[in-house]
Amino acid sequence: MTTHFLLELLGYAASVLVAVSLMMSSVLRLRVINLFGSAAFSLYGFLIHAYPVGVLNFFIVCVNVYYLRQMLGTREYFRLLSVRPDTEYLRYFLRFYDEEIRRFLPTFAYAPTEQHLNLFILRDTIPAGLFVGQIHDGHCLRVDLDFVIPQYRDFRIGRYLFEEQAEFFRARGIDEIVSPAGTPAHVAYLRRMGFEPVDPADPGGRYRLTLTADGARR
Repeated sequence: MTTHFLLELLGYAASVLVAVSLMMSSVLRLRVINLFGSAAFSLYGFLIHAYPVGVLNFFIVCVNVYYLRQMLGTREYFRLLSVRPDTEYLRYFLRFYDEEIRRFLPTFAYAPTEQHLNLFILRDTIPAGLFVGQIHDGHCLRVDLDFVIPQYRDFRIGRYLFEEQAEFFRARGIDEIVSPAGTPAHVAYLRRMGFEPVDPADPGGRYRLTLTADGARR
């Protein structure tokens, strides 16, 4: 391969990274991918002696690093907020994000009962996630909805809910959480959170997370 070809390849790769970063709904992912894309573009610019391109993209690298340090270094506060099944804000939230919810759980339909456990996950007072489920047999929580709004999909809410707040479920006698698979993207999220298929032969079925007596996952 010639040097010219390798330089073109670097330029195309940088373009792809920048384009992909602009499609990210998560600001954190946008910054990370854009950081790599602008770094590649900066290198490309200097190598082909297009110094304005190199300098501009190096500046963008510095901007991304600055904001990433702020985002990762700032402490965030999480809290669970339990709401009644007939709360007007809950219904509004579900209507507002209906299309987005169906991207992950196409069959979701909210039929509220007094047995429903409805939890907003607040992230610095912002209702960034919604968890809806029903307790069965006194110990199993069947998930109807586990949803995070687009700009907060960095797995922090999931880790907070299933790891840091595992004792919240244990205190209510829950030692097993079962979720529908939903779309492949939702399955990937469940596996990331430690869920495993109830039936290994049916990866498109239900997924289960078991909680130990001390509140930890296994």
